[in-house]
Amino acid sequence: MAIFTTLYSGSSGNCAVVKTNEKGYLLIDMGKSCRITLNALKEMGLSVRDCQGILVTHEHSDHVKGLDTFLKHYNVPVFSGADTLDMLQSRGTIPPMVESVAIQGRTEEIAGLRVTAFPTSHDVPCVGFRIEEAGGGAMAYASDLGTLTPAVHENLSGCDLVALEANYDLQRLRYGPYPGYLKARIESRRGHLDNRECAAKVAELAAAGCQKFSLLHLSQENNAPELALEAVADAFRATGFTPAPALTVQAQERNAVSRAMEF
Repeated sequence: MAIFTTLYSGSSGNCAVVKTNEKGYLLIDMGKSCRITLNALKEMGLSVRDCQGILVTHEHSDHVKGLDTFLKHYNVPVFSGADTLDMLQSRGTIPPMVESVAIQGRTEEIAGLRVTAFPTSHDVPCVGFRIEEAGGGAMAYASDLGTLTPAVHENLSGCDLVALEANYDLQRLRYGPYPGYLKARIESRRGHLDNRECAAKVAELAAAGCQKFSLLHLSQENNAPELALEAVADAFRATGFTPAPALTVQAQERNAVSRAMEF
């Protein structure tokens, strides 16, 4: 059985861990400093020498801020889409001696897990990840997406655990302090996912049998955990589906690790 845990999640930085019992663990993104990330790993009792790979969703700083310092000290392979890897290599974020592997549209076995990258709709090349344990469960991770495309629907389907972005509350965004161009970017089909669309997908997946959900990447300015939870409750009432799944909401400024979820 594998375990999913976020180290931190939100507009200021994103990082998660997927751990197996026998073959180490994977990191997903590293959007705060290397020091913050190492402290969070230490809190979990994890050694860097057991990190088998880093899955990177895309090039934005809230997903790779700590990566260059980390990779200067630890030679851990990086897995992502080809465009993202090219960009990170050109910036020097990924040093020449570090292995980088493009896995969009195909499956790679890492740390005893089968990992597939699928495209998400964002304003730079971006991927989510479907992660399956041999003979066990499956999870999907999708943190930056303006809309739920067919590829996202396909890769979230049939999972035991889904970690999905709930970035903003529409009213908070529209009436908040952000400039107009930034509001338009966030709300666009290549921006971020709002609470209502995320909640509708959670209700749909729960009705189809998914039991566990983690809501990710909440905006500090444009969202709050209680608003994301309220949207999920509204979606469940609208569908008439009553069994309550296991649901966590990751606070945006939290540096402590969240509750682990098995799949």
